[in-house]
Amino acid sequence: MQINSKLPNIGTTIFTVMSGLAKEYNAINLSQGFPDFGCHPKLLELAQKHLTAGFNQYAPMTGAQPLREVISELLQNCYGAVYHPDTEITITAGATQGIYTSIAAFINKGDEVIVFEPAYDCYIPAIDVHGGVVKSIHLEYPNFTINWNTVRNTITDKTKMIIINSPHNPSGTTLSENDLLELQKLVAGKNIIVVSDEVYEHMVFDGKPHQSVARFKDLAAQSIIVSSFGKTIHATGWKIGYVAAPKELMLEFRKVHQFLVFCVNHPFQLALADYLKDESTYKGLHQFYQAKRDYFRKLVSGSRFVMEPCTGTYFQLLNYKNITDEKDTDLAIRLTKEKGLASIPLSVFYTNQEQQQLLRFCFAKKEETLEKAAEIICKL
Repeated sequence: MQINSKLPNIGTTIFTVMSGLAKEYNAINLSQGFPDFGCHPKLLELAQKHLTAGFNQYAPMTGAQPLREVISELLQNCYGAVYHPDTEITITAGATQGIYTSIAAFINKGDEVIVFEPAYDCYIPAIDVHGGVVKSIHLEYPNFTINWNTVRNTITDKTKMIIINSPHNPSGTTLSENDLLELQKLVAGKNIIVVSDEVYEHMVFDGKPHQSVARFKDLAAQSIIVSSFGKTIHATGWKIGYVAAPKELMLEFRKVHQFLVFCVNHPFQLALADYLKDESTYKGLHQFYQAKRDYFRKLVSGSRFVMEPCTGTYFQLLNYKNITDEKDTDLAIRLTKEKGLASIPLSVFYTNQEQQQLLRFCFAKKEETLEKAAEIICKL
């Protein structure tokens, strides 16, 4: 049988590859972004409560009403934004589904989509599958900032979408208020949808607020916000996220959503709704992860690696320019096999595999895990 692949150049994701290598070689896994500690016992109790209560059939297509109401309150409390739980919030099977559905709902053949690289690996394949044209703009190293003049010059009458991500995976940097104001001015009056990946929204450090699209009324009017609870509650395997958008955009989003997954795990949605009523479950998360960031940075400060800025997420980039001239992909594999430490090479987040001698390490780990990893790092 002859197959005409829609993604002929796509293989297995780097996260699967590196986690697989980590398991095979019994390496410390600081590659894929998940914690090695459990979620709060209260959350597990709530999940069991709703499982036992019999909420084991289909949830509403748009998501369980109590969870959508809690998200509406969260957006109001955190960003002063009003999203109606019935018409402007949908529960998704994680953020990846939310991003894919956003692209599927609005991108047609020939439509141009601006993507900033390094980019999380699910953006570009989804655009390709739907016949969109990727217009890549490189974030400017070392702070991975956006050159808004370049964006302005890249926009054409075919531009239908701009995808932004803050806090940014993989760089660990964040967009500023000025960045969002610049974007708001650029898309004003244009038929352009902004998809804002805000999965790490509660992990912004050093006393700075997360600059959500929701804070900017005019920008929010033509934006789709995508977030996820997996990172917030330390349970990435639950795969529950949400999308918030004006009702006109949400109507189109739901047309695709209903035929892609229809609905999401019902009892866990209800458990989340109960759990998130306590605002401390997410409002104190930045302090929790800033402590882990600071501890990891302290542990590796004596190494030959150069630490890059980290203002959000739970990822730290380390530059190995003082250690070796190897390709980052080769070094990541060698460190896993020979030294017992798995990381993610940054070049895989670029279309052209750009080399910057950077590895991404996840610090969402127990202190003893970070200590063992740092011991290896400091010996390189």
